[in-house]
Amino acid sequence: MTNISDEQRQALEAAAFRRLRDHLRERTDVQNIDLMNMAGFCRNCLSNWYREAAENEGIDLQKEEAREIVYGMPYQEWREKYQREASPQAQAAFADANPGGKTGH
Repeated sequence: MTNISDEQRQALEAAAFRRLRDHLRERTDVQNIDLMNMAGFCRNCLSNWYREAAENEGIDLQKEEAREIVYGMPYQEWREKYQREASPQAQAAFADANPGGKTGH
Protein backbone atom coordinates (compact mmCIF):
# COMPACT_ATOMS: atom_id res chain seq x y z
CA MET A 1 0.00 0.00 0.00
CA THR A 2 1.12 3.51 -0.69
CA ASN A 3 2.58 5.23 2.33
CA ILE A 4 0.28 7.97 3.47
CA SER A 5 0.38 10.12 6.54
CA ASP A 6 -2.15 9.82 9.34
CA GLU A 7 -3.53 13.20 8.27
CA GLN A 8 -4.00 11.99 4.68
CA ARG A 9 -5.59 8.73 5.89
CA GLN A 10 -8.04 10.67 8.06
CA ALA A 11 -8.91 12.99 5.18
CA LEU A 12 -9.58 10.02 2.90
CA GLU A 13 -11.68 8.29 5.56
CA ALA A 14 -13.66 11.49 6.11
CA ALA A 15 -14.26 11.84 2.37
CA ALA A 16 -15.44 8.22 2.15
CA PHE A 17 -17.78 8.77 5.11
CA ARG A 18 -19.25 11.90 3.50
CA ARG A 19 -19.80 10.04 0.26
CA LEU A 20 -21.58 7.18 2.08
CA ARG A 21 -23.66 9.68 4.07
CA ASP A 22 -24.64 11.58 0.93
CA HIS A 23 -25.43 8.36 -0.92
CA LEU A 24 -27.75 7.24 1.88
CA ARG A 25 -29.41 10.67 1.90
CA GLU A 26 -30.11 10.36 -1.82
CA ARG A 27 -31.36 6.77 -1.62
CA THR A 28 -34.47 7.49 0.41
CA ASP A 29 -36.09 4.53 -1.34
CA VAL A 30 -33.83 2.18 0.62
CA GLN A 31 -35.37 1.59 4.02
CA ASN A 32 -33.32 1.10 7.17
CA ILE A 33 -34.74 -2.39 7.69
CA ASP A 34 -33.52 -3.33 4.20
CA LEU A 35 -30.05 -2.02 5.04
CA MET A 36 -30.07 -3.99 8.30
CA ASN A 37 -31.19 -7.17 6.57
CA MET A 38 -28.62 -6.90 3.80
CA ALA A 39 -25.63 -5.16 5.39
CA GLY A 40 -26.13 -5.46 9.15
CA PHE A 41 -26.20 -1.69 9.68
CA CYS A 42 -28.48 1.23 8.87
CA ARG A 43 -28.58 5.02 9.02
CA ASN A 44 -29.30 4.88 12.75
CA CYS A 45 -26.23 2.69 13.31
CA LEU A 46 -24.13 5.16 11.36
CA SER A 47 -25.43 8.06 13.45
CA ASN A 48 -24.71 6.10 16.64
CA TRP A 49 -21.15 5.42 15.48
CA TYR A 50 -20.75 9.12 14.73
CA ARG A 51 -22.03 10.06 18.18
CA GLU A 52 -19.72 7.49 19.83
CA ALA A 53 -16.76 8.91 17.91
CA ALA A 54 -17.70 12.39 19.15
CA GLU A 55 -17.91 11.11 22.72
CA ASN A 56 -14.45 9.55 22.36
CA GLU A 57 -13.18 13.02 21.47
CA GLY A 58 -14.93 14.60 24.46
CA ILE A 59 -17.68 16.16 22.32
CA ASP A 60 -21.21 16.06 23.70
CA LEU A 61 -23.39 15.20 20.71
CA GLN A 62 -26.99 14.23 21.33
CA LYS A 63 -28.64 11.27 19.57
CA GLU A 64 -30.99 13.48 17.55
CA GLU A 65 -28.13 15.78 16.52
CA ALA A 66 -26.13 12.83 15.22
CA ARG A 67 -29.15 11.51 13.34
CA GLU A 68 -29.67 14.90 11.70
CA ILE A 69 -26.04 14.83 10.51
CA VAL A 70 -26.62 11.45 8.85
CA TYR A 71 -30.17 11.99 7.58
CA GLY A 72 -29.67 15.61 6.48
CA MET A 73 -32.84 16.63 8.33
CA PRO A 74 -34.49 15.91 11.66
CA TYR A 75 -35.10 12.16 11.99
CA GLN A 76 -38.85 12.57 12.53
CA GLU A 77 -39.11 14.61 9.34
CA TRP A 78 -37.25 11.91 7.39
CA ARG A 79 -39.56 9.24 8.81
CA GLU A 80 -42.67 11.20 7.84
CA LYS A 81 -41.39 11.80 4.30
CA TYR A 82 -39.71 8.53 3.43
CA GLN A 83 -40.26 5.67 5.87
CA ARG A 84 -42.69 3.01 4.74
CA GLU A 85 -44.17 0.09 6.63
CA ALA A 86 -41.79 -2.83 6.35
CA SER A 87 -43.04 -5.80 4.38
CA PRO A 88 -43.85 -8.99 6.32
CA GLN A 89 -40.84 -10.61 4.59
CA ALA A 90 -38.48 -7.83 5.69
CA GLN A 91 -39.84 -7.99 9.24
CA ALA A 92 -39.38 -11.77 9.32
CA ALA A 93 -35.82 -11.54 7.98
CA PHE A 94 -35.00 -8.88 10.57
CA ALA A 95 -36.49 -10.98 13.38
CA ASP A 96 -34.50 -14.04 12.25
CA ALA A 97 -31.25 -12.06 12.15
CA ASN A 98 -31.91 -10.20 15.41
CA PRO A 99 -33.50 -12.51 17.98
CA GLY A 100 -35.03 -10.46 20.77
CA GLY A 101 -34.81 -7.30 18.64
CA LYS A 102 -31.14 -6.71 19.48
CA THR A 103 -29.50 -4.80 16.64
CA GLY A 104 -26.25 -3.61 18.11
CA HIS A 105 -27.24 -0.01 17.97
